[in-house]
Amino acid sequence: MALSKKAKKTWIGIREYVMIVLGLLMYAFAWKGLLLPHKITGGGVTGIGALVYYATGFPISATYIIINAFLLLVAFKLVGWQFSIRTIIGVALLTFFLSIIPEMPIGTFVNENENFMACVLGGLIMGSGLGLVFLNNGSSGGTDIVAKILNKYRNITPGRALLYADVLIVSSSYFLKFGSIEKIVYGLTALTVSTLSVDMVINGVRQSVQFFIFSRKHEQIATRINAEMNRGVTILDGTGWYSKEPVKVITVVVRKNESTNIFRIVKEVDPDAFISQASVAGVYGQGFDVIKTK
Repeated sequence: MALSKKAKKTWIGIREYVMIVLGLLMYAFAWKGLLLPHKITGGGVTGIGALVYYATGFPISATYIIINAFLLLVAFKLVGWQFSIRTIIGVALLTFFLSIIPEMPIGTFVNENENFMACVLGGLIMGSGLGLVFLNNGSSGGTDIVAKILNKYRNITPGRALLYADVLIVSSSYFLKFGSIEKIVYGLTALTVSTLSVDMVINGVRQSVQFFIFSRKHEQIATRINAEMNRGVTILDGTGWYSKEPVKVITVVVRKNESTNIFRIVKEVDPDAFISQASVAGVYGQGFDVIKTK
């Protein structure tokens, strides 16, 4: 049994790293294939690298690794060793991808004059990639580190710190692109689409539902849910107010994509069961998300 648990843990770790690599590859592709060719600035340290690249031609990958190396050193000194090895791996991998993926000629994927389409598509791919990274406990470094530092010494939430930093970076493009308000709008659009994409990827997978199942065959249903879905089940005592008879109520919380299996089990055991399903905002504990505090 110990070996099987170890093997399962190893497989989960490998799968997470594969998804982190895929997410970072998507992120790098969005920059090299869509944003950079159309001279659009996004947020984060990559956005700073883009500004430097537009102004001087200095490679975006070099700027990215230099700034991140400095930020990591400062963070280790001020915050402590709170950044896992995945942060360092994430920075190294993204630097590698940004350096080996060539900048696509403008018009390769989107027509030269379709800047708005480029920023929307680039933001979608970039945000989806970041969502995969965050979902698998990875990090791309950059302004995430700045947010950690600010959150420790100032009463500023990480989300607000990231928002301030990204808006400042995108707005700075005004001074490097001959006062183009249009480019700032494109950059903010890409930033917004990216943020929404991150939320969609993360919340789409983590969204959970809660079931209340009323059935005389509650023992069979609960046993099958335990055995087939490996989910915990709680049996509540209730009273039917119309019949004045005692009833047993099964309550179980599962991922949204597992809800079909719940309905299948209940239908096979007791087609006459009464079921209510409701979305829950957050589920924490074994088998779900980890409780995090400031």
